[in-house]
Order: sequence, then C-alpha cells, then structure tokens
Amino acid sequence: MSAEPRLAEVAEPEPAQQAAPGTDQAVKETLEDYTLRFAPRSYRRWTPMVVATTALGGIAYMADFSIGAGIGLAHGTGNALLAIAVAAVVIFVTGFPLAYYGARYNIDLDLITRGSGFGYFGSVLTSVIFASFTFIFFALEGSIMAQGLKLGLGLPLWLGYLVSTLMVIPLVIYGMTALSKLQVWTTPIWLLLMVGPLVYLVATDPGTVDRFLAYAGTDGDGGINTASVLLGAGVCLSLIAQIGEQIDYLRFMPPKTEANKRSWWTAVVMAGPGWVVLGALKQAIGVFLAVYIIAEVGASAAPEPIQQFKGAFDAMMPSWLVVPLAVVLVVISQIKINVTNAYSGSLAWTNSFTRVTRRYPGRMVFVLVNLGFALALMEADMFSFLNGILGFYSNCAIAWVVTVATDIGINKYVLKLSPHAPEFRRGMLYAVNPVGVVAFVAASGLSIALYFHALGDTLQPYSPVAAAVIAFVLTPLMAVVTKGRYYLRRTDDGIAEPLLDEDGNPSAVTYECHVCRQQFERPDVAACRTHDAVVCSLCLSTDKVGDHVLPAAV
Repeated sequence: MSAEPRLAEVAEPEPAQQAAPGTDQAVKETLEDYTLRFAPRSYRRWTPMVVATTALGGIAYMADFSIGAGIGLAHGTGNALLAIAVAAVVIFVTGFPLAYYGARYNIDLDLITRGSGFGYFGSVLTSVIFASFTFIFFALEGSIMAQGLKLGLGLPLWLGYLVSTLMVIPLVIYGMTALSKLQVWTTPIWLLLMVGPLVYLVATDPGTVDRFLAYAGTDGDGGINTASVLLGAGVCLSLIAQIGEQIDYLRFMPPKTEANKRSWWTAVVMAGPGWVVLGALKQAIGVFLAVYIIAEVGASAAPEPIQQFKGAFDAMMPSWLVVPLAVVLVVISQIKINVTNAYSGSLAWTNSFTRVTRRYPGRMVFVLVNLGFALALMEADMFSFLNGILGFYSNCAIAWVVTVATDIGINKYVLKLSPHAPEFRRGMLYAVNPVGVVAFVAASGLSIALYFHALGDTLQPYSPVAAAVIAFVLTPLMAVVTKGRYYLRRTDDGIAEPLLDEDGNPSAVTYECHVCRQQFERPDVAACRTHDAVVCSLCLSTDKVGDHVLPAAV
C-alpha cells in the first residue's frame, strides 16, 4: 500500500483487522444519535422548524431569572438592563458563525473547534470547558428545582438535589429522538406559565413598571456605571457556551437547498445565536420579578425563581393553585434544560476521553460522571455564591467561543489561512494547532488574573472585555505568524469522492468501514493506511497502534 492511498469508489474491503476493545459497543451507542460523529443525511429526518423548536426547548432554564435578579439587586435596573444587552450582542455575534458551521456541516462544537484553530488534541481543553458549563448549569437548575420541591412538597434541599439529578437519567439515555419529542410537547406549557404572570402584573398594576425602572440596587445610586455594567455583563456572558448545546441540536439540520433555504436560515438564526434574545428577555423578567418580590415579600427571597413566580401567581390566582403551578413551572423548566445539560455534557466528556485514551467507555458512564459533579456542587450550596462562580467561568468560556468564532469569520473567510470546510478526523489534523491554543490560553489566563484583582481593583470589571479582545486579536495574528501551516497535517484523505455535493452540503455517498463493518457517509471516513479500504472516524479515534491512521503528507 502506498503512502498516498486513493479510492476511486467504494472498495471491496479486505478481512477486517482486530477491532479495538470496546469498538462494537462504541459503534452501537454512537449510531443511536451519532455521538462523537458527523451526523449523516440519512439520520437527519427532521424539518428545520422541528430542529429549531427542539433546540430552543433546551433554553427553558430558570437560571436566567436568578442571573437577572442577582445583577439587578446588586447594581440597579438601569445597569442590569445595559449589562444584559451588552452580553446579548456579544453572544449573538460570536454564536452566529458557530451555529452556521454546525448546521451546514452537521458536526458539534467540539468537532468544529478541532479544525478551527485547536487541532485534534488541542480541543480537549475546550471540551473540558464545555463539560464544566453543562454540570455548573445542571447544578444551578437542580438547585432551583430543589427549592421548588421544598416549597411544594416539603422535601429537604439535599433530597431535592438528589431527585432533580436522578430523574433526568431515563430521559437522556435515548438521545435526539426522545429529546425532540420532550422539548416540542412541553414548550407551549412552559411559555404560557412563564409569560402569563408578567403580562397580568403589568396590565393590572402599571406601578410595578415604575418601581422596576426606578430600582437603584444595593450597590448603586440609580445611575449608570461602567464598572457595574461590565460586572453584570461578565455574569451574563457565562452563558456564551450555551451555543454548544444549541449546536448539539442544530447538527441535525437537513441539507440546505434552494427550496428550503428560507426556513433553513430562519431556523439556524432563531435556534442558534437567536437563543440569546429569549435568554435576555428572561433575565430582564428576572429583574422585574425580583423588584416586585422586594416590594411584596422582602429581598431575601427575590433571587429564587420559585419565590418570584409564587409571588406573581399569588396576584392572579386562588391561593390553593399558586404553589402547585409554581412548582410545575420549575419542574418543567428543570427537566427541559437538564436533559440537554446531561446529554451535551456526556458528549463532551466522552469525546475527550476517547481521544486521549483511544478507548470508548460508553456515553452513559459520562452521563453519570457529569451528574456526580453537578450533585456535588448542589450539595455545596453553589446557589448562594452563584454570581462569583459564573463571573469566573465566563472568562474561559468567552476566550474559547471568541477564538473559534474569529477563526471561522476572519481566518477562514477573510485571511483564508484556515481551511474553509471543517476537518475533524484523526490523521488529517495536527495534534495541536498554536493558533487557537495560544489565543485561548492567553485570553483566558489574563482575564482570570484580572478577575482575581491581580492587576488592581480598577481593571477587575474588565476581565470579560479582556478575554474577548485578546482572543479576537491573537487568533488572526497567530494564523498570520504560523502562515496557517498547523491546520492540516494532510489535505488528501485518500478518497476520490468530494466531501461536499454540488449544493455545498456534506456528501451522502456511503462507504463501509472495514473495521466495524458499518456504513458511513463520505465526511465520516478516510482511507486506511494499511488496507485498500476506508475507516470511520471513531475507529480511527480508537486505533491504539495507529495502523489505520494516514501518515503526514510529505
């Protein structure tokens, strides 16, 4: 076999090599919803609007109300609304190129990150960042649900934490098929329960709006303060990694064609970066309800969503119905988001573990790992120091997302130093690409130092700005310095069939992997180094001795 294998068509495979331990299990599990893989056209049966509705169902979390309330209570309504708006603009702008790539090329954010400046192993760093996002927000939502169960059923918080953790396991086992049904059917009920109280309060008591707009906060005097706005925006920007969970759904978008391009673009924008529009509205509602609760009950209960909605329902419903409805809202919200957190987190952990160890232990192992981390945070009462956790975490998340978005927007389309079509297969990428890794490490490291006052109290609020600016500047600078040479280890994967069809969509031509004997579409396979056949991306990842991995191009 030559060092440059090339298959003109589907080759008759030679007898398969001994599969890596766990390969059969890996194949079976990952074909349920194409975990760790390119999502093939044959599996993507949903319409653009169904995919969008499913993706938006995953942002039904109650954390936005707590985040908005915390910022508003500390800095006042004016600063809080500006902070929410600033963060929303940054999240939308950076989320757009990522959402487009996920939907257009049918891969998740980790696979996008590999070929957008980080390399095959370099993106393990960001996978851990994303996995951390999922269990931090799982813990936050679980804490909110436990507060609801305590109010409605009298369960102690520790037991509520356990219940909120265990109840998502059966739902997350079945992947995209089950999640799409859950999200579509529960979204109308959730929207009605969330929006109804707000509309009622504004319509029946216009004075609530005046009190809301005039609220000065505990740390302010009612005026606009740059430091307060940036501190608040930093907390909101911890949600920037939510685009990863949106892409976990958007990767199942159907091919973009002339016939469906309007609905395709609408779905991508609405369910991709557009998630932040609803998120920002929820944060603003959180400020509104917190100010309302302060006037009616007192400040201590204001940051808790269960107390916010209990107070709002109190004003419009019989007392016997108030607590049950508030609990139903919290439980529905928690289930909708935490099945997504558990699902996406398990993908991130499994992806990293498989690459580093070249062994696939099963996604359910990492569902349990992620839930274990989340439960530990809940039992440690993370809700009481929520803003501190999110403010710190946002620095890493911003550095990562801005780096990848800049690589796509600038390095691919403007400088043309980064390959236009994303690459994720082992053997095609360098282990580490300094473009993304250097930009990410420098941006997150310096911004974290700022956050912890290493450069003085005056600069501390500017840590999220530093993370974004440094990542935005260093990503193209590193691409120019390295001349883009560390993106691709080789440009030819040994297969003659083009990766993309005439419409620019990933090709649907199928090949049989000679290791696992399963059929895969063109983007998910590469030629084998030692056989006149092809190997799928997961079998390449689990190849311990590198028999199937193509050599570096000369």
